[in-house]
Amino acid sequence: MTDQDEHRTTTVEKGPFCTAHCTCGWRGPARRARSQARTDAQTHTYNTPPPPTPSPSDA
Repeated sequence: MTDQDEHRTTTVEKGPFCTAHCTCGWRGPARRARSQARTDAQTHTYNTPPPPTPSPSDA
């Protein structure tokens, strides 16, 4: 599974604003431009570090 699979983003409209949301719980700022909310979501998806790899002692 890739990092992008774990971060699925959508945009949600509320009145004149659009906000990017992610399945990890992250939410972007409210934007008037849908395109900027989509850019926020894309930036979040590609800039989020991968989850830590379990060490052999955790098994």
